[in-house]
Amino acid sequence: MKPGVLALDPWASWSYTAPTNMDFEAVTDPLLVVDEWRAQAERTGLALPEAMVLATVDEQGAPHARVVLLKGRRGRGVQFFTNYDSDKGQQLRHQPRAEVCIHYPALALQARVSGLVQTLTGRESDAYFATRPRESQLGAWASAQSRELASRAELDEAVRALSAKFAGQPVPRPAHWGGYELVADTVELWVGQKGRLHDRARYRFDGEDWQCARLYP
Repeated sequence: MKPGVLALDPWASWSYTAPTNMDFEAVTDPLLVVDEWRAQAERTGLALPEAMVLATVDEQGAPHARVVLLKGRRGRGVQFFTNYDSDKGQQLRHQPRAEVCIHYPALALQARVSGLVQTLTGRESDAYFATRPRESQLGAWASAQSRELASRAELDEAVRALSAKFAGQPVPRPAHWGGYELVADTVELWVGQKGRLHDRARYRFDGEDWQCARLYP
């Protein structure tokens, strides 16, 4: 065995719960399948079923990926919230096209969703911000997300100061924090199968309907 190569194939003993021979061609809206997969993950009790990897590119064309939480769905839109001045926010201002990847290894299911990203309205961001725990609201004010931090003590002191500032009153949403919506034009569905002969299909939105094409695994 070569150094650094695992002797055990992790796929060989995978207990598959995914459907076999999925009828991709019968799917009229692949995002509804993504919704059902998330509901299945919730019913199964998987941790953080709303987690998804968001990929963006910077001005030099370098890719950046991080986990964010899916916090809303409507039509062709996938919504998430963050600091507008964070690395991801600056990258989206430069290049508003992005992709998210949602993966449930225990269910052998994966979805990739790509499209243009737009900011949500202030009213929509306010409505979601009001549902966040107070500690998270204070954190949105205290964190200059992605910027360098001298020490943890500096962050903790900022939170304490903001807690005192907003004592006895609701914490308003800071102007630098809010929501994005990725409006999908391409969705890829992947269903794991034995022997790595996975079921895979790509859907492209043509302006009216989703067009399906099966892909080799």
